[in-house]
Amino acid sequence: MPIGSESGAGLAPDPVPEYAAWRKGVAGVLAKARRVEASELPAEPEHLLDETTYDGLTIAPLYTRRDELPEQPLPGSFPYVRGGDATRDPQRGWFVGAFAGAGDAEATNRAILTGLENGVSAIALGVGTHGVAVDDIAVALRGMLFELAPLTLVAGAATSTAAERVFDVLDGYSIAERAQVRVGLGAAPLTSAFAGAEDLDQAETVALAVRAIARPETVRAITVDGIAFHNAGAADAQEVGAAVAAGLAYLRLLTNAGVDIADAFGQLEFRFAATDDQFATIVKFRAARRLWARVAQVAGAPAFGAAPQHAITSAAMMTQRDPWVNLLRTTLAAFGAGVGGADSVTVLPFDAALPAGELGVSTTFSQRLARNTQLLLLEESRLGHVQDPAAGSWYVDKLTDELAAKAWEFMQELETAGGYLAALDAGVLAARIAETAATRAADVAHRRTAVTGVNEFPNLAETPLSEQAREPGPNARYGAAFEALRNRSDAYLAANGARPKALIVPLGSVAEHNARTIFTANVLASGGIESVNPGPLTVDAITAAATESGARIAVLCGADKRYGEQAGAATDALRAAGVETVLLAGAEKSVEQYSGTQRPDGYLALRIDAVAVLSQLLEKVGA
Repeated sequence: MPIGSESGAGLAPDPVPEYAAWRKGVAGVLAKARRVEASELPAEPEHLLDETTYDGLTIAPLYTRRDELPEQPLPGSFPYVRGGDATRDPQRGWFVGAFAGAGDAEATNRAILTGLENGVSAIALGVGTHGVAVDDIAVALRGMLFELAPLTLVAGAATSTAAERVFDVLDGYSIAERAQVRVGLGAAPLTSAFAGAEDLDQAETVALAVRAIARPETVRAITVDGIAFHNAGAADAQEVGAAVAAGLAYLRLLTNAGVDIADAFGQLEFRFAATDDQFATIVKFRAARRLWARVAQVAGAPAFGAAPQHAITSAAMMTQRDPWVNLLRTTLAAFGAGVGGADSVTVLPFDAALPAGELGVSTTFSQRLARNTQLLLLEESRLGHVQDPAAGSWYVDKLTDELAAKAWEFMQELETAGGYLAALDAGVLAARIAETAATRAADVAHRRTAVTGVNEFPNLAETPLSEQAREPGPNARYGAAFEALRNRSDAYLAANGARPKALIVPLGSVAEHNARTIFTANVLASGGIESVNPGPLTVDAITAAATESGARIAVLCGADKRYGEQAGAATDALRAAGVETVLLAGAEKSVEQYSGTQRPDGYLALRIDAVAVLSQLLEKVGA
């Protein structure tokens, strides 16, 4: 029975009677684009537009009332999908987070107070190797109103000692309602073990949690840091599933040490990455709350399943090249995290992937932009005035369900391997995340996934990076492979006074070559290779143009029919001018029709491994 039909015994009316007409329209457009008859398409042609995430979830092109799910309970109610806090201040929204700790204690204190005066409402204080000296914590926190701004420590192996110093400060702090003071101590031994970072050992973490439970303030000793998995290349469901598995391992450590289950839940908070895929980010935070609520339910403590969530914009999505685009990325990420219900959000500065001062702007300036990104969303767009504004979206609700199921499946896979610690020791967790990272890297390399300013629309005219900036970073940034090519180009420029270059050889009219010349220049620039385009050339003029350019690489650009008429002779002309590598913009089959000296050395097409091809071209010119 065709969709949309209401005839037939026992068949309910289609809830979206317009769907059949929409499907017909889709079929018409796809048939025209594919140059086939509509009858040759599948029965449900709209599925040709489906997208698949790195978690294997299918994103449909349209969500309708057909996808409607039962409404979730209100915020503050199990399973906390719509938020863990029923009484969040709508005038505040989420907490605006900021890192502090760069410089000495006095400078850190000034930075904290200045931030709090200008819109920051939560502080992450770096201590030890991450920031100020442990013994200077009291100076750094001088004048801070703890009941208004939550504090989180980032102290690594110094966490226990740093916590003692914070407790000393709190003991001298005058406030009647101690429970209003919220402090996160940031101990993260299990996720730090995955990331290879120094942290407390498990016994120290349990002891710290026991001390935190005894405090009159609201103190959570442990941070389950999902960002450790994200920065290694994990997909969203892997990040959430691994974080929940780590959370389970912490619960076991605490309860095995005699901690009450409710108190154990009260010692954990979560940290997740927010990316520029706004809907995926919204869904990640909602799905993570559902999973942790389910863990609490199974543990017999459903009322304690609403752990705080901290969002930090993804370091992996940031770029060194065209870094101003990072402002757009972090805006989308902050939007997604805030709408998704994160309790606090920290936006990385747009130049976070570069050494301080690399762009000639002050640290204060980039931090101010990061802070104001959130303030615009909260104060002008008023996003915080509504809890879970995405609720009721067929797309968001359905994807939340699907991501939660996939994350639970991944968590169970780790449990089957013996739990988080066993899966970590056996390499199961790292191997699964590495598979995803490799798939994403291949998509970026083949330009199936765009990184604006890096593998799409690069700007070769921007100022070359310093040698310090070209050093590899700790995180697997999505555009790193292309940026490594650009680094080689910068080094070549410094040594030779000019960038590696390639001659673009347009054949035929503008209508014939324009699309391919633009494509070719874009691809070459993504590898740091400058294009020389003298305009349409006849075969007779090619030798002179090649000689004048001095390029050792040339790319023929034209229509397939024109290639059949001129590509062979054009290749001969280029070789006669001393061009060492001749490529053809188009499919591989366009090259295969030639042989001998007339056969181009390769081709540039839409889905080639651009990183590999561009690396080879740079090698040919000595970069």
